[in-house]
Amino acid sequence: MKRLLLATLAIITPIVFTDPVKAENPAQVRQLLETNQCMGCDLSGANLNAAHLIGADLRNANLEGANLIEANLEGADLTGANLEGANLTGAMVTNATMVEANLTDVNFTSAMIYDADVTGAIMEDLNLQNAQIYNTGISVGGEAE
Repeated sequence: MKRLLLATLAIITPIVFTDPVKAENPAQVRQLLETNQCMGCDLSGANLNAAHLIGADLRNANLEGANLIEANLEGADLTGANLEGANLTGAMVTNATMVEANLTDVNFTSAMIYDADVTGAIMEDLNLQNAQIYNTGISVGGEAE
């Protein structure tokens, strides 16, 4: 009886005492992965780890807190997108458009950011550790060059 009670508590305790996590919209994640088009989508908290988003249309999408570790965003259009708190560790952000995007607290550790347009983007508290940045208006500290 004690074992059954302990086993039940071990299973139920994490469920009851865990803070709720905002999950992404599965239908919109599927839409993005299938069509490469998700303008204005709510992808907050989405797991897009290692996703191939080459040329993706993510204009005005909400990617707040999204996992984009090692994602390929080559040529992606992120104009007006909210990437606050997103993790782009090791991501390839080549020829991407991030005009007027919110890049606050984005983790660009070891990312490759080449020829990206960040005109008018909000860039506060960026993590650029070991990032390779070429021909893009970002410098250490997240300030425009």
